[in-house]
This record gives sequence, C-alpha cells and structure tokens, in this order.
Amino acid sequence: MDKTLLKGLMVLETVSKLDGRAHTLDEIAKVCGLSRSNTHRTLQTLAHAGYVVRDQDTGSYRSTLKMFELGARQLSNMDVRSYAPPFMRALAIQTGETVHLSVLDGLDVVYIDKIDSPQPIRAYSVIGGRAPAYAVATGKALLAFQQLDYISHYKSQLHSHTQTTRATEDVLKQELAEVARAGYAINRGEWRDGIGGVAAPIFSGLERPVAALGISGPLDRLTSVKMAQYVPLILEAAEAISRQLGYSGPYATPAGTA
Repeated sequence: MDKTLLKGLMVLETVSKLDGRAHTLDEIAKVCGLSRSNTHRTLQTLAHAGYVVRDQDTGSYRSTLKMFELGARQLSNMDVRSYAPPFMRALAIQTGETVHLSVLDGLDVVYIDKIDSPQPIRAYSVIGGRAPAYAVATGKALLAFQQLDYISHYKSQLHSHTQTTRATEDVLKQELAEVARAGYAINRGEWRDGIGGVAAPIFSGLERPVAALGISGPLDRLTSVKMAQYVPLILEAAEAISRQLGYSGPYATPAGTA
C-alpha cells in the first residue's frame, strides 16, 4: 500500500471538506494528524497538480474545482443502463411482471430497457417506445421530482386516455405531490384499460432523477394488494441503482410512505 498516496488523498479530502474558507498549514496538519513538514510537502504536490491553491498573502490553502471536474466527468459517464440490468432481472424474478426502465422526454417517458413477463397475458411495450408520462407509473415517478412549474409548461397537452387518467393540471399536481412524499407512483389503468404499474425514481450523484424503474401488468393480476407487496422491492432496487450512480441522499422506505 502506498502510504504517501494515502496521505495525499487524506489531505486533499480534508481541504475539500473544510467549511469553504482557506485554511492554514497548521490547521490542516492538525485535522489530518500529520506532521507540519509532511503536510507541507503534500500540499505543495497537490498545488503543483492543480488540486489546491495557496493564497500568497495569507499562506492558507483551499481546494480548486479540479475535483469537481473529475467527479462531473465520472457522473456524466455513468449510464444507468449499465447498472440497472441485475436489479431489473431480480425484480422480474420476484414479481413475475414486466419490468421497465424509463427516462423522461418532455411529457413522455421513453422505455430504454425492459424485461418481459413470462406470463401469457402481460403489459405490451417496446424498447424505444413512448407513453404519456402523466398516465404511467414510471412517468409519474419522474414528474414528481421535476421543478414545480414543469407540468404547467405542458398543460395544453394533457388529455384523457382512459376513464381513470388524471388529465387536469390541478389534479395531476396534487397526485404528483403525493408521489414525491411517498417516493413511488402507481398507475391503475390510466394509459391502457386494465393495465397498471408501480414505479420509483432513480437519482444520479447530482441528486437529480435520471430514470425510473417499475413493473407493469394486467390489473386483475397486479391488484392493489400485490402492488403494496411489491412496493418495497421496487424501492429497494431503485435505491440500489441510485447508489451505484453516486446518489448519497435520502431515499423513501415503505414505513415512511404512509
């Protein structure tokens, strides 16, 4: 194990975690538990590499944006489709229903991956296909975490697909507020008669919803009781994918969704 590298990483993490102001050599050494000379050499190396900068007037140090740039590049390279398949397969086995991975595009969701149910009667969809976000579970799971005025921009496009579609702005906003509080969304035949679903959002390391994971199937099989049983499984899988993407924020739990 390279102890010099470990010391450098410890000093870098310490500088970046401090309260935003520049800190003196002595302060950094104390927090790290290193000698003054060792800390000074490490800081000089980090400054040369562009990770910290030294104030010429005060001699104190602060971190630069280089770490943020590295992190941002890493986050941009994280494709949710690379992390989701194992969790989707597990969910498909656990529920026996069709599993969807969706992203939001305007007022639509686009299915970017799926696993079909082995049941002879199942929800029909295709990868690359679209559905109205406000009428399917994955779409509502994503809409619930957009900016407050997101739906208002699309209110002229809202219309009913079945008798249960929430197609008015006020009613839909009220439902999405409930989804945001609960952490998951439910569709009871709002896009296609007799077809329902349950879904939860997937968050990136930047704490933004980047996709939604859900199941769908015929309502005579995917009953309200079954949906309630599957909610913990979907939340667990969506959270696991979110953690893989670097998300460190809170996530809904079944006990906290009442």
